[in-house]
Amino acid sequence: MIAEGGLAALWLAAVMAVLQLVVASSAVIGGRAEMARAVRPVAIAQGLLTALAMLCLILVFVQSDMSVLLVAENSHSLKPMMYKIAGAWGNHEGSMLLWVTILGLAGGAVAIFERRLDSRTLNATIGAQALIAMGFYAFLLFASNPFARLFPSPPDGNGLNPLLQDPGLAFHPPTLYVGYVGISVAFSFAVGALVTRDVGPAFARAMRPWVLGAWIFLTIGITAGSYWAYYELGWGGWWFWDPVENASLMPWLAATALLHSVSVLATRDGLRAWTIMLAVVAFSMSMIGTFLVRSGILTSVHAFAVDPKRGAFLLALLAIYIGGALALFAARIGTVRQGNTFALVSREGALVVNNLLLSVILGIVLIGTLYPLAAAGWGVQLSVGKPFFDKTVGPVALALVVFIAIGPLLRWRRDEIQALLKRMTWPVAASCAALIVLVPFAWGVGFLPLAALVLAAGLAVASVAPLWGRNLRRTPLFTWGMVVAHLGVAVSLTGMASDSAFTKETLAVLRQGETRAVGPYLVTMTGIRPVVGPNWSAIAADLSIRRGEGGAPFILSPESRFFASPTTTTSESAIATRLDGQLYTVLGQPDGKGGWQVRLWWKPFVTLIWLGGGLIGLGGALSFLGRIRRRKRAVYDEYEEAVA
Repeated sequence: MIAEGGLAALWLAAVMAVLQLVVASSAVIGGRAEMARAVRPVAIAQGLLTALAMLCLILVFVQSDMSVLLVAENSHSLKPMMYKIAGAWGNHEGSMLLWVTILGLAGGAVAIFERRLDSRTLNATIGAQALIAMGFYAFLLFASNPFARLFPSPPDGNGLNPLLQDPGLAFHPPTLYVGYVGISVAFSFAVGALVTRDVGPAFARAMRPWVLGAWIFLTIGITAGSYWAYYELGWGGWWFWDPVENASLMPWLAATALLHSVSVLATRDGLRAWTIMLAVVAFSMSMIGTFLVRSGILTSVHAFAVDPKRGAFLLALLAIYIGGALALFAARIGTVRQGNTFALVSREGALVVNNLLLSVILGIVLIGTLYPLAAAGWGVQLSVGKPFFDKTVGPVALALVVFIAIGPLLRWRRDEIQALLKRMTWPVAASCAALIVLVPFAWGVGFLPLAALVLAAGLAVASVAPLWGRNLRRTPLFTWGMVVAHLGVAVSLTGMASDSAFTKETLAVLRQGETRAVGPYLVTMTGIRPVVGPNWSAIAADLSIRRGEGGAPFILSPESRFFASPTTTTSESAIATRLDGQLYTVLGQPDGKGGWQVRLWWKPFVTLIWLGGGLIGLGGALSFLGRIRRRKRAVYDEYEEAVA
């Protein structure tokens, strides 16, 4: 009965979405007060019903109810409890239900907490949110029912994909979905403002927390997903430019540009058209990502579905939502009044350049991702991979780094080039010093990695420049957030460039007692042994590691694991993390003569990639908290004035 209860809750949530759209439209178009009063309760009810449906799905997975088709196809009674719970969204239907659940709860949160926006604009926003939800409810109920029954039920299930049996499954998808849904809420705000012709600072202040929250979760999700793939897939890389990886990167690029634009609009009443356009683009990218992952058009470890019928349904939704958004933008953008103007040499001008460069990177990634798919539709098979993206995105990204460094050093509205050059003295000096230090070690590493390391040094110094001469105890949290986030970009860039420039790799066949060198380490095979896990068996290699001849030995044990349900063999890397990098080891296949294939990497400073990603997310969180504190202080001041 739990499955039937979940399905009933899903149907009721869909009905609430329709009702939400109707009452919101009546309130906006007809101005009916009784309808306006009903909008918030209906949105809250929809969110609670979707949460109930998701809870029911988790319960049938926890109980291993094999009469539910989704459980039988994606779980097993012997799976550890964590993977039973996470398995509820580690599949196509469950992931879509989680997506819609977060969407419904976000709409309810807007209804509960938003009090600053004009009533008509808020009702239009909640109506737009309902319209988005309706399409996904239809997709779940008519094309991807997560509660479908299976008769007769099998004695046990097929099991979860072994590559997904990792704590990352419990963390990575939900964070990304919160990011995607945050973008959809920001888009709904933009639609509401366009419908009521209310594009201005008030609308931007209401939308900004959702954009910032979405950006934080996307940053954390992408960073965590990168490290998950890095250690789980055993290929030694942190980003492969896989189309589904790109599907998460594209909304993040658009959200980054949108975050800067909406902040300018909220505080300086500028970049009005940019803000609306980027809200539409960011939502479009999240929809394209949803289509790529769930349409069956791609075969990837990240992809959920392989059913072209579902792909056609999603393609129709994609056309309706993106087409409708672009049509509304074209019809109403002429009504958006110009905000405050600014000089080219100003912080606003630097942010516009940042947005342009982010848009160029987004365009390159979008074309590189979709072009092979379009070509395949015409019978032409081609591959666009890492070399293409490195050569095209790399130079634009380095130019972007320059303007990330320059932007915070400029004044709002207008500045002087001579004053800017004076403020850039220390960042430029840091880059020059880095170049002098690196040149003796950088022969043959390539221009882009060397340039990235040099610019990262300058960006690190420029990032902390807004703190110079300030009382640090009185510096607002959102200023600290900007500093930490930009510093995180410098740290992450250093890790990326170091990995590209200085990684050492050794592929060897080792027998017991044999030694190979990789970077500063000596690796000796000391034995092979069997290992039994909760739902897998494995062969583990014990590798004795020493750093140089006199280093203290330690053991790494990479494994080759075998899962019986479903039948799969995976490579489990073993990684030693040190302050200056990671030693990464992978066990391959036996050679039939007593030896085993072993892949070894020494990756200097590679951990800075994820440390930098964490700093970027932390910077966003500090900024978010700072905005909340400022809002609470403003509300308190208003209350004090009213009492006085």
